Amino acid sequence: MIRVKDVSVSFGSRILFEDVNLSFDEGNRYGLIGANGSGKSTFMKILVGDFEPSTGSVSVAPGTRVGVLRQDHYTYDQYTVLDTVLMGYPELWQVMQERNRLYSLPEMTEEQGMQVGELENAYAEMDGYSAEYFAAELLEGLGIPVEKHGDLMSSMIGGFKLRVLLAQVLFGRPDVLLLDEPTNHLDLDTIRWLENFLLGHKGTMVIISHDRHFLNTVCTHMVDVDYKQISMFSGNYDYFVAASTLAREQLLAENAKNQQKIAELREFVARFSANKSKAKQATSRQKQIEKIEIQEVRPSSRVAPYIKFTSKQPLGKQVVSVEGVSKSFGDLHVLKDVNLEIMSGEKVAVIGANGVGKTTLLNVMMGELTPDMGSVSWGQSALPTYFAQDHNEVIDKDTTVYDWLTSFDEEVDQQTIRSILGRMLFSKDEVHKSTNVLSGGESARLVIGKMLLLQGNVLVLDEPTNHLDLESIDALTKALAEFDGAVIFVSHARQMVADVANRIIELTPSGLTDFRGTYDEYLAKRDALQA
Repeated sequence: MIRVKDVSVSFGSRILFEDVNLSFDEGNRYGLIGANGSGKSTFMKILVGDFEPSTGSVSVAPGTRVGVLRQDHYTYDQYTVLDTVLMGYPELWQVMQERNRLYSLPEMTEEQGMQVGELENAYAEMDGYSAEYFAAELLEGLGIPVEKHGDLMSSMIGGFKLRVLLAQVLFGRPDVLLLDEPTNHLDLDTIRWLENFLLGHKGTMVIISHDRHFLNTVCTHMVDVDYKQISMFSGNYDYFVAASTLAREQLLAENAKNQQKIAELREFVARFSANKSKAKQATSRQKQIEKIEIQEVRPSSRVAPYIKFTSKQPLGKQVVSVEGVSKSFGDLHVLKDVNLEIMSGEKVAVIGANGVGKTTLLNVMMGELTPDMGSVSWGQSALPTYFAQDHNEVIDKDTTVYDWLTSFDEEVDQQTIRSILGRMLFSKDEVHKSTNVLSGGESARLVIGKMLLLQGNVLVLDEPTNHLDLESIDALTKALAEFDGAVIFVSHARQMVADVANRIIELTPSGLTDFRGTYDEYLAKRDALQA
């Protein structure tokens, strides 16, 4: 359906990728992956038609309807939420508008009456009679209740606007879906709904996502941007990791074998080329050397941080006690009479719909917010360290990466600071990088570096994966799973919640659900109760 021919992109002397030839075929679901900065967003823009490659072309089969998830927050501010979704099928929207215009006329001419008949046929063929029902179903699936469907888009906050735009592109049922980070701003239950919807959609998809579980569940192929190339693999993300690792190991092993063979042949040539009786053999060996190919091994753009959390002191039995905590913001009651007791060895995932109070709960626990009622008390041995969701409020401006990290322990030696920063991928002169120009991923890794330095025995994290690439998320997930202290975290990354948590606390508008067990066990129990 989409053909990519001889596509290359370079910026001056920097090559993102070159000579890309790919075919995106009907019915397949492709995960577009790669390290931050590798060029995957640029490649998606080329597919969308928003960016012109340095060389090559992209062609779409005639008659193919393409749907693109765009994050233009303000384009539809004057329209209602429901109308914004309906506009995702432009041909139907045009028919609806003209049909409504004609029906609103006080009287119709014969010609207008015939036009209405034609419009009714087109309306029926495009499932117009069920359109509003389907649009409402999409919005509810994405967590936007019926009472909001008639509101203007201008009244929706950012994360919910993006949900409406996602509903819009899904509503059009296009032949090809191009989705850049569709799970952003979605809670775990909404991501599950989206996975199921996409699995039932018949069209071709190209999806950028940093959610490993999402890629494993939805995708049939991986399109990997790395080594200045773009390569396609059959299978989901886990299969890609295994297959690509094996392929690279085989390439390195083959090169090593060939280099050893060349060394042996060169030694023979050097020893016997001047020997008349063996000169013919030496010439033959030289020809063999010329035929042996050493394949180019390009450096990978993937680099994972090395994360291993250690504690300054052992953690006692009690971690934190939350008693009767309530918190409101004006008329908005976020937390109401919350009671929690978290003990040593527990790794607690706090989950729930967006806006239900997860961040507020963590901020109250960490003393960033004062509750209206109730109290929080930490165990005597507890040393909590906090990864806050908003890095802009945490990382000082007009300083350097090195100076900011040093400010948390001015007695620490330079080697320790440089070691931590190196593990967080700030190497050599990058330690003097200004905090004003850090990317989201760099900021996240720097805050993790602060946690490594402080060596707390309780790790509290609010959406730590938001700006991290897959390699960094995997490294953080592994480190949290192996940590011998307590962990309290909010995350919409299903794989992290599944791999780390041994206790689930779900916040809902009607109260708190406390489940001791893994996330998969929690889902199984909840699904059984709802069946």
